[in-house]
Amino acid sequence: MVSIMKHKNPYYPDVLIFLFLVPFIAGINYYLTYTNIRFNSFLMLTFTIDTVQGYLAIAGVRSFIFFLDRKMPMDQHPARRISIQLIGTIIIGLLIISLTTELLSWIVRGRAAPISFYTVDLVIIGIWFFVVNGIYIGLYMYNQWKNSETELQREVQLKNEGLMVRSGKHDIRLGFDDVAGFFVDDEYVVACTFPGKKYYLNQSLDKLEGSLPQSLFFRLNRQFIVHHLLVTGFSRGENGKLIVSLKAQANFPTEVTVSRLKAPAFKKWFRPL
Repeated sequence: MVSIMKHKNPYYPDVLIFLFLVPFIAGINYYLTYTNIRFNSFLMLTFTIDTVQGYLAIAGVRSFIFFLDRKMPMDQHPARRISIQLIGTIIIGLLIISLTTELLSWIVRGRAAPISFYTVDLVIIGIWFFVVNGIYIGLYMYNQWKNSETELQREVQLKNEGLMVRSGKHDIRLGFDDVAGFFVDDEYVVACTFPGKKYYLNQSLDKLEGSLPQSLFFRLNRQFIVHHLLVTGFSRGENGKLIVSLKAQANFPTEVTVSRLKAPAFKKWFRPL
């Protein structure tokens, strides 16, 4: 089995990028807002405060984006997801910056932030959140492409490796195109070739699943993993389930039920775009 390390963060390396980008944005905002900038301790203090506010805003935006990933994955409804993400991140980011600015203004000056903060500063900051969203969307697309390339390489390598099985006293290598599928027989997992020959394996179906090319094999349920060529089609069952039809084969039933949770993944695997 090929071992490939993947970043769980689909936006890697966003943290590193914004660690350097936020101070840069704060500096640009100073340049756009003030005409007479004096480099002194007060400037460094306010610049530091603005940078910290930026980090807090990015943290809030990042949390909201990861929340959307769980509730509304990008690959399902991209246009709707991007629209909600754009509106939500702007509101959250500006709200965090507004609240922290007002809090600091009351603590330091004893009064609310000047109206110019809302008419000038906040407008400029709001524009930057379009850039932030562009970076997150770009990172997502790049990492998706990178992961697909890595997965393709893994698939090719797995196909070339084949499956090692034992036949009597001999260890032999089966090509994955020769394997019709796998099934559970009492306490054993059995590999079955298209001609019907069986080989008993010393590993669980769970462990075996991770070592198979995903483009060729799909786990229908707790008992069966089948090759793409074994599947002839499917029909809709009750409660979102699928009834998968298999070619006549001595070791497999002609129909296997796929759960409602697995149904979308099966349809995507059976008829990829």
